Amino acid sequence: MKPFAIAGVQMHVSALHSNVEDMRHRIEILMARFPWTQMVLFSELAPFGPLDQYAQPFPNDTIAQFQEDARRFGIWLIPGSMFEKRADGSIYNTSVVINPEGEIVSKYSKMFPFKPYEAGISSGTDFCVFDVPDVGRFGLSICYDIWFPETTRQLTSQGVEVLLHPVLTGTTDREAEISIAKATAAQFQCYVIDVNGLGAGGVGRSLVVDPAATVLHQSAGQEDMFPIEVDLDMVRRQRETGLKGLGQVLKSFRDRAADFSVYDRTSGTDAYLSTLGPLETPGQGSRAGVDMADPRTALSDGKQVQFSQWSGANFKGTGTG
Repeated sequence: MKPFAIAGVQMHVSALHSNVEDMRHRIEILMARFPWTQMVLFSELAPFGPLDQYAQPFPNDTIAQFQEDARRFGIWLIPGSMFEKRADGSIYNTSVVINPEGEIVSKYSKMFPFKPYEAGISSGTDFCVFDVPDVGRFGLSICYDIWFPETTRQLTSQGVEVLLHPVLTGTTDREAEISIAKATAAQFQCYVIDVNGLGAGGVGRSLVVDPAATVLHQSAGQEDMFPIEVDLDMVRRQRETGLKGLGQVLKSFRDRAADFSVYDRTSGTDAYLSTLGPLETPGQGSRAGVDMADPRTALSDGKQVQFSQWSGANFKGTGTG
């Protein structure tokens, strides 16, 4: 094992003023306490908080300051994300990866803004994969992205061994998100480094999960700095032999017999999704879902057959798995 230490920083985030100096101060404290740290990850939208009125063009002076910090301490630095305003006026939720020389080696814009609540935020389309020399391959996704396993599938199919996952979750679905982080680690045989903020930046409860879905650390609801050494030899061994010597899920996916027509937007397989109504914020007393058509009767006759022939008493189960 070649040790590689990744530190998450769970800190209070303000919505109404810059948090940049507070972040830089915490980097100083972290490196004084844990000088063996080699990579630092902050939470989503940590520098300027969750309001897109503070969007700014890239590159900018704030990123230059973080580049200076990465050089000064010789660390890889992912300073959360911030709203990026592009020349055409569109706004993206964007993160940068800075290497120990202070160079920006990758940039990533969130693919799945939390719509309908993040209305007006554009979706990125490019994946973020980067290599740490002599260590391994890393990937980046932001918050809601992890709810869509296709994003992690794309990353791990390109060899990603550590998923860096800055989040801003201050809502009641944090428990579900924690479960998804654990499941992602097991499904894709990778580390998941999930860093949430506090205050306007979230409810905390950051966590680090290894490829066997073991939680190596979970924060509570207070400020926390947590450097964890990851063992990428363990990732490679598990991908070879399976989770605890059992499921070899990446190989099984590689050797699959099935193709998934749902990913062909012209196939019609996903016709049911078009019956779900618009992606919009529910109103008071909303009956969305209550009045929604039964999926067995909402589609064409051909689709009805697909549902009915496998439903109810016509289906004889053969176990789980």
